[in-house]
Amino acid sequence: MSNVTSTYTEAPDHLFNIGDEVKVIRSNPPGHRRTPAYIKGNVGIIERICGSYPNPEELAYGFDGLPKRVLYRVSFKQVDIWLNYTGPGNDLLEMEIFEHWLSPL
Repeated sequence: MSNVTSTYTEAPDHLFNIGDEVKVIRSNPPGHRRTPAYIKGNVGIIERICGSYPNPEELAYGFDGLPKRVLYRVSFKQVDIWLNYTGPGNDLLEMEIFEHWLSPL
């Protein structure tokens, strides 16, 4: 068995809780972004609070990524994401999204 340590960091100031409905902000700022365009504007449910981490959008440009940002795992119904989706209505896509890309419903 390997000695794997968790990278989880506490996120005491998180805005959202497990089960909250959120909407991904529809924004197209220039530069490196970790939130895919196809998920912007969609509504999902917070599945997990992953912790607080340096902002990868800032790290991509050589900055320190501070202050840390809260990262969530959000689930989305695939029928709400893809036009003409023919799979089962309960198929989900789960994605990790930083808090600054989410707004409450």
